[in-house]
Amino acid sequence: MATATCPSCGAQTEYAPGTTVLKCGSCGSEQQIAASTAVIREHSYDEWHAAHGRTDVATIGAHVLRCQGCGASTETVDIAGSCQFCGGALIAVEQPEGLVQPEAIIPFHVDRRGAQDAFGGWVKSRWFAPDALKAVNSTEGLQGTYLPHWTYDAHTETDYVGERGDYYYVTKTRQVSDGQGGTRTETYQERHTRWSRASGHVARSFDDVLVVGSHRIEPDKVEKMGPWRLEDARPFQSDFLTGYSALRYDVDPDDGSALARQRMADVVEDDCRSDIGGDEQRVSDMDITYSQAMFKLVLMPLWIATYLYNGKSWTVLVNANTGEVVGDRPYSAVKITAAVVAAVALVALVIALFALA
Repeated sequence: MATATCPSCGAQTEYAPGTTVLKCGSCGSEQQIAASTAVIREHSYDEWHAAHGRTDVATIGAHVLRCQGCGASTETVDIAGSCQFCGGALIAVEQPEGLVQPEAIIPFHVDRRGAQDAFGGWVKSRWFAPDALKAVNSTEGLQGTYLPHWTYDAHTETDYVGERGDYYYVTKTRQVSDGQGGTRTETYQERHTRWSRASGHVARSFDDVLVVGSHRIEPDKVEKMGPWRLEDARPFQSDFLTGYSALRYDVDPDDGSALARQRMADVVEDDCRSDIGGDEQRVSDMDITYSQAMFKLVLMPLWIATYLYNGKSWTVLVNANTGEVVGDRPYSAVKITAAVVAAVALVALVIALFALA
């Protein structure tokens, strides 16, 4: 393991995004992170569940972290951070019993400057934002953080029952105005649906269904930051945490599995509809059997940025793997009102032109 203090000047080092080195922020010297001989393994969910049952994450003890600079120890539910005494890297030295350990990590690819640039581009592209917001070109408290995610695999076999709807058309007639004060007979096609019972069997295998492993950052926002490039994952090494914080999961494997299976079920329902065919489909029952269930814990990188506008702090998340940006922003009431007025005026103009025609 590389050291979190620079061997040349003793200053703190941190992982340099997009590389395999720890870089000193003072003298710029670099330490190579040793290549790992480990492989990313997935674990049998059924075996884990049989051995541990349902785990209440809140009852699992805190991590013991030790500063790689001054040697101070602290207990926390995070698995990496910065020392409050010297600012050095805090790395876990003791693992609480019953806690699933990270199997893989996607190291930071977007560096601090890249995160600032992504934030600036995001600010400039916000429609209906106050003009003054576009003058905001810097963030406060930009923090690099690894966020835990579960990945789940499973093979599914599904028996379903439903209905198939096929369209057919009936020719009908109706009386319409002839434009000269009279009427004329017009024929038209009226669509109907003929329903018939359907049943069948579909199968699908799922690989790496992602579930956010922490509620500390709004899961809905994190979901919008995807997709992550899972091909960039490598076996977990604590060196990649140096200089960054890392959150411990608070969504246990069972709850994560339930969410993953619901997402799988949504895809399976689409498969059933495709298998039924026809113009419309109804799926009334699905009996899904899950097998070969596997899971693992992966740490994903993101930048958490805050900016000040009109006396209020706003939060923006930058995906440090892809550069995708998701965040909060203010809205301009003046711009929204102007847009509504313009839309109403356009509709009125169209109606007037139609009436004249």
